[in-house]
Amino acid sequence: MSEQTVIEARDLGLTFETNSGPIHALKDVNLTIEKGDFVSFIGPSGCGKTTFLRVVADLEQPTAGEITVNGMTPAQAREARAYGYVFQAAGLYPWRNIERNVKLPLEIMKMDRAEQDRRVSEVLELVDLKGFEKSFPWQLSGGMQQRASIARALAFDADLLLMDEPFGALDEIVRDHLNEQLIALWKRTGKTIGFVTHSIPEAVYLSTRIVVMSPRPGRITDIIESPLPAERPLDIRDSREFIEVAHRVREGLREGMSDVA
Repeated sequence: MSEQTVIEARDLGLTFETNSGPIHALKDVNLTIEKGDFVSFIGPSGCGKTTFLRVVADLEQPTAGEITVNGMTPAQAREARAYGYVFQAAGLYPWRNIERNVKLPLEIMKMDRAEQDRRVSEVLELVDLKGFEKSFPWQLSGGMQQRASIARALAFDADLLLMDEPFGALDEIVRDHLNEQLIALWKRTGKTIGFVTHSIPEAVYLSTRIVVMSPRPGRITDIIESPLPAERPLDIRDSREFIEVAHRVREGLREGMSDVA
């Protein structure tokens, strides 16, 4: 494992025991994510995309194989606050304004108040929410709430950002805008990002690599290196390179489904 390796999974498996029998959520997952990568996970529901992120975050424990995060176990990485996590729903507390929602993990860390203020101001500017510090979540659009959730995950300045389909509930116009903002934020910060999505265009537009997964038992069927340039205006989606990558992703998804069938 190199010093640039952020996540390394080897023969990773996770089986849930239920009253109806075992559910093989992940099987023989081998994956290395390097510093600065933007890796999207795509596949049908139940293929283990979110489960893999939850294993990285120490929210689920694997039953086979091994995984490291910054050379540590997921539990050690969690204790070291090595990552930020953005869930499908923004999960903001309605009785706290945006500033205090973003500040919450810093308060839990008992960080100096002046440093809390500095960081909150910095991340709200990063996600283009400057001026909305005193607004409450119910006063903001869904897209703005998700940007606040991203700001909260960035507040303690972890190098790794885990994002579980954060834009899935938003309309296409808002989603496109947030995709552009996320690309810009990733370029400015140099974070390593693991991103779960069901959208082929979103996966292709955002990623340096796309991990295609198949239904249970959840496994990786393809890892696609993106040939797209770092500069990615939205109209790059009309380019031949983009369409070719999207076609490969679509074919990988079809093959995964046919293997199950």
